[in-house]
Amino acid sequence: MVITDTFTYDRRFDVIVVGAGHAGVEAALASARCGLRTALFTMSLDSVSNMPCNPSIGGTGKGHLVFEIDALGGEMGVMADRATIQSRMLNESKGAAVRSKRVQADRRRYSGLMKQAVESQPGLCLIQSEVTDIVTEAGEDGRTRICGVVTEPAGEFGCSAAVICTGTYLGGVTHVGDVMRASGPDNSLPASHLTGALGRYGLSMMRFKTGTPPRIHRRSIDFGRLEVQYGEEHITPFSVLTDEEELNRIEQVPCHVVYTNGRTHQIIRDNIGRSPLYSGRIHGTGPRYCPSIEDKVIRFADKERHQLFVEPMGLDTDEIYLQGFSSSLPTDVQEKMLRSLEGFEHAEIMRYAYAIEYDCIDPLELLGTLEFKKIKGLYGAGQFNGTSGYEEAAAQGLLAGLNASLYVRGMEQITLPRHSSYLGTLIDDLVTKGTNEPYRIMTGRSEYRLLIRQDNAEERLSKYAFDAGLLSRERYEASLERTARVKAEVERLKGFNIGPSSGINGLLESRGTAPLSSGTTLAEIIRRPQLDYDSTAPYDGDRPSLPGGLRERVQTEIKYEGYIRHQLEEVRRQEKADSTRLPEDTDYSQIRGLRLEAAQKLNRVKPLTVGQASRISGVNPADISVLLIWLGIRNREKTPGGEKTDADIG
Repeated sequence: MVITDTFTYDRRFDVIVVGAGHAGVEAALASARCGLRTALFTMSLDSVSNMPCNPSIGGTGKGHLVFEIDALGGEMGVMADRATIQSRMLNESKGAAVRSKRVQADRRRYSGLMKQAVESQPGLCLIQSEVTDIVTEAGEDGRTRICGVVTEPAGEFGCSAAVICTGTYLGGVTHVGDVMRASGPDNSLPASHLTGALGRYGLSMMRFKTGTPPRIHRRSIDFGRLEVQYGEEHITPFSVLTDEEELNRIEQVPCHVVYTNGRTHQIIRDNIGRSPLYSGRIHGTGPRYCPSIEDKVIRFADKERHQLFVEPMGLDTDEIYLQGFSSSLPTDVQEKMLRSLEGFEHAEIMRYAYAIEYDCIDPLELLGTLEFKKIKGLYGAGQFNGTSGYEEAAAQGLLAGLNASLYVRGMEQITLPRHSSYLGTLIDDLVTKGTNEPYRIMTGRSEYRLLIRQDNAEERLSKYAFDAGLLSRERYEASLERTARVKAEVERLKGFNIGPSSGINGLLESRGTAPLSSGTTLAEIIRRPQLDYDSTAPYDGDRPSLPGGLRERVQTEIKYEGYIRHQLEEVRRQEKADSTRLPEDTDYSQIRGLRLEAAQKLNRVKPLTVGQASRISGVNPADISVLLIWLGIRNREKTPGGEKTDADIG
């Protein structure tokens, strides 16, 4: 199909975004804020930034992504702060690299705030209509490129770039026991046509599955028999734009904990044949790290109980979310197993749990910019790319929308290296290794955890957003100023000499560490495991006044200096491999010495650099050595005089 009409102004956009979930909203806002005329299409205006699963933002690894979204000029952190009803810092007793912020958010407030942000954004049109097809043409370079979309019922629209963010709507089918029907999340309409349209271009699609637990009426739960889980005393905002004092004035609501028991497990085992997961009705692959309760009971048969979190859906609703209890069992079984829990004997289910299958793209079809390899100007983001979670979706959407805007403006697009961010790690994993299950970010995914902490996200990423035109100069310079204050304080502490005294030795002995017998620096004292930055303040008359977040950064930079230096050395080594380019048109089956498996994997992924090639599953160091030799010979043949190139030296 080719669009032949000359579109009127209201039918022609620079960038079109398909889907208004967490990925789509970030993509559309990023594009519009960079000055491009943008359209955001959604199946329903009532589902903008909907939270069909747990109304929480952040978590292990995920909290890092939210800080990174904020550093790149995205919206999720701002709105999560405004919709917070409880905040906790996970892994606080562990090292700084794995601490992750998580908030329970008011579901409706979060969605409403995001919809308001979209509606009020200049240059952004929000349109309720289903995108059923994409329209392409041959570009000047011969490559297929996007030029428009077809929608129902609104018809055709032209564009220069598009971002697909269909979430779990694409080919959506829900399962509750034997009841199977075409549906998106929350009983919404599915997107029924786009999968076939993409298939016409020879794109490889996958079928994944996820699920959600029942919602219970608050009045039917005996909270007095549950463990209480309170929020943290001091809330650190996700966003640098949030007023920290105002955020800490909110009255946090408690959450609770309950456990499954032997009776719960027996009910599940007795009815496991009625689960579409085990009867064969569900064919999609589910998330390994967020299995359904029946999957947990069967897979971990030795466990006597499983922890469940009882969390409110918002301040103006009596719906309670039971995290960890997702299921696709029939409704009568859901009622029995729910009422087997302590305090839930009279539980009233308001929404039954369900599983949902959906279509997504094989992420190996994408470049590191999230642009399709086969269709120029077309991008994918979020669960459409094979990931799980709101945070993974929003982060990808932001980068995809930003890159779509850069593509339209004729500027160099952004590819985030692994050492830059969890977002860079996530995307590199997807486009290099692919995924055979819904991908979830975790701190264990990154080999550079100490470099990409929550507290230094803006130091790592704000320049990307500023150069792309998404961050204002004022905000970027404020970011630089905060980083400069941290570095200045670290250097000051390294040069601050302190000798033995009754005061400092008393502090050291009270903390269980050896007193001073000679002079040292305050940095060396803070580096001791028993001490922290704030505890040494009484012995430091020159200390500047720093906000809590910057004090934490100072402490981390000092305590982990040696480890950070070691990781930076690793980064420098990896950067060399990542800067050694590979020809995009290489047929790896023609390179002598490469193993068959390696050649097949390399031809499938088509890595852009030697570094990316080294991270492909099935490509080993011996294959990389062969590749470097081949590349060196090839470069010498193309270089006058045969002088050495980077590939020869590598």
